[in-house]
Amino acid sequence: MSKVNKVVLAYSGGLDTSVIVKWLMETYNCEVVTFTADLGQGEEVEPARAKAEALGVKQIFIEDLREEFVRDYVFPMFRANTIYEGEYLLGTSIARPLIARRLIEIANETDADAISHGATGKGNDQVRFELGGYALKPGVQVIAPWREWDLNSRESLLAYCDKHGIEVEKKKGKSPYSMDANLLHISYEGDILEDPWAEAEEDMWRWSVSPENAPDKATYIDLTYENGDIVAIDDERLKPHEVLLKLNELGGANGIGRLDIVENRFVGMKSRGCYETPGGTIMMKAHRAIESITLDREVAHLKDSLMPKYAELIYNGFWWSPEREALQGLIDDTQKYVNGKVRLKLYKGNVIVAGRMSENDSLFDEKIATFEEDQGAYDQKDAAGFIKLNALRLRIAAEKGRLL
Repeated sequence: MSKVNKVVLAYSGGLDTSVIVKWLMETYNCEVVTFTADLGQGEEVEPARAKAEALGVKQIFIEDLREEFVRDYVFPMFRANTIYEGEYLLGTSIARPLIARRLIEIANETDADAISHGATGKGNDQVRFELGGYALKPGVQVIAPWREWDLNSRESLLAYCDKHGIEVEKKKGKSPYSMDANLLHISYEGDILEDPWAEAEEDMWRWSVSPENAPDKATYIDLTYENGDIVAIDDERLKPHEVLLKLNELGGANGIGRLDIVENRFVGMKSRGCYETPGGTIMMKAHRAIESITLDREVAHLKDSLMPKYAELIYNGFWWSPEREALQGLIDDTQKYVNGKVRLKLYKGNVIVAGRMSENDSLFDEKIATFEEDQGAYDQKDAAGFIKLNALRLRIAAEKGRLL
């Protein structure tokens, strides 16, 4: 491994990454540059500046990336109706490629020869950060302290802080959950959640009321779509990150978006996690509703068949890959006619489609679909030949004695 002169660290300002700053300086005898991203995690990121300065960091990057995150990462993912293993809306996964990209850009700007992160050696995030880093700068050196040091508990980290004079907020006992948040979701892992039989405690949830305690009166909203993306809520045009902020607020107030799953990590283990994704849950239901009247049948079915592969690529950290970009090109091309409005009813944890319309791009033809007189728009006699031709191979096989 070559000598490290300068390293760019993805820095949150918390216990782990504060220890990593000092550990990098001490272990590698190098300069550390910190990068803190505001992705809408709901906490102030500016205090990270004072913490980094106190650790002796000279170059500090703190950036508001909320708009870019939703516009260039969340929205493209939702155009594909992306769900991993049938349930997970990929809230953590989709944030990692943006962080990886900025780590590499800052490394180039500051002439750093390495990047570093606080992901553990058991999780998916180490893969996502590093695959992104290598894809964008093949020769970059990656330092993952959790795979190198022996500070494997909160107590050992706090002892390291005491030894090196690192000021951190000390709470009695261990933090009950490992949490990650951005505008799309907040996740919870660890503590009692490590028992897949144990029900999550009600006071764990932060973004939503329980469905039982949600209002008894439904909330109606209208979402306007242009090229597959939401551009307005109740006819008020909003920026992408403002859309997600508003939907999080509305969804959380109506008990929408809670999820408790056991997922298959890329590194091989099963992991139980809980998630709150109120805005994303609304977006998923609404996008499928507008596509239902604007997409051609075979295009819609093709998208659905490709979605699991697309979801797997994002989950496993291959956002910066040629296959993901190829799929994205196809997905985005399908969205040029996904324009119109969806009306939703939000009620006690449920997202109910109340209506959908598209003035210029709807493929729903009431004259053909009606159960009433259609003035010859559809000749029902044609169905007989259609059915016989589709049954031909089945009839031939049956006549040959091939019983099912």
